[in-house]
Amino acid sequence: MFSNDIQAYFEQLVETPSPSGFEMKCQNLFKDYASRYVEHVYKDTFGNVIAHNSCNGKSKLMISAHIDEIGFMVKHIDDDGFLYIVPIGGIDTMLLPGSRLAIHHNGNSFLGIIGRKPIHLLNENERNKVIFEDLWLDCGFTSQKHAQLSVSIGDPITFTTNPIYMSDNCMVTRSADNKVGSAIMMEVMKRLKDLDTNYDIYYASTRQEEIGLRGGITAAANVKPDYTIVIDATHATDYPSVKKTFYGEIALGKGPSISISPDTDEEFRSKFLESIQKKAYPYQIEVHPNASGTESRAIQIQHGGIKTLNISYPVRYMHSASEIISSDDVKDVIEILCNFLISQ
Repeated sequence: MFSNDIQAYFEQLVETPSPSGFEMKCQNLFKDYASRYVEHVYKDTFGNVIAHNSCNGKSKLMISAHIDEIGFMVKHIDDDGFLYIVPIGGIDTMLLPGSRLAIHHNGNSFLGIIGRKPIHLLNENERNKVIFEDLWLDCGFTSQKHAQLSVSIGDPITFTTNPIYMSDNCMVTRSADNKVGSAIMMEVMKRLKDLDTNYDIYYASTRQEEIGLRGGITAAANVKPDYTIVIDATHATDYPSVKKTFYGEIALGKGPSISISPDTDEEFRSKFLESIQKKAYPYQIEVHPNASGTESRAIQIQHGGIKTLNISYPVRYMHSASEIISSDDVKDVIEILCNFLISQ
């Protein structure tokens, strides 16, 4: 899916927890790798990491990919050592009972299982719904004091699913949204290292996207680009129960999606699509009549207005412990971006 060193970056990225608000270890990893491919890498006041090669006299373009993931935080430890947690970002409570989570504390990780009464002990009303406040995290602790030897209030928590290939081109992992996007950006950075480009490119690894697009706002305010390309995950709709007449038809393995929406610039998007069509790369069109859920909706209105577009790789079961992507789509995103950015 990636070249060897970027594949190593991606695997380390997935292994490193980065729920929104806890991204610094991943940002340091990004900074370390990016320094191999560009002249300047710096962290802004908000904690975004910006990588840039000096290239004066051209329009300034920012490529943005958020590095944070959904997760949880320890809220309370009861007398018996059970943990009560709160979500970070959008999480479907129905998927949680029985899930394996990792609690991260002072450089160590501890396994916990989200507990719920078994079906035999549920009354009829309880069987029909899952309420987050009624769930707990069971780490095998025997008391509050026992738990406090390993866990503290405020510790971040993530799912535990690391990358596994299900077939030649389908991979399942936690946090495909958007650690795959971060690795795509790093691969593009590497490929363009010694090449002339159409733009003066800034690569922005942003944080806190999952809780309000905050990193995109601050990165755009700092960089002040003329253009921005946002790399992110999008919803695949190629599985049972998804109403394609309402949500559109986006399938794994059929290429990245390009968003048509008010938060993408029509002229910039047309130029981008023209470059895709010239090379006959596969792509799909995604429609958002109001605004997409990506950083482009926030970046677009910074600095007096920025021309934006989205390129996304389809993901099945987004914001779950097991997100599925196609490596073919990932490769196509990389090829499309490099082709567009390299001077013809």
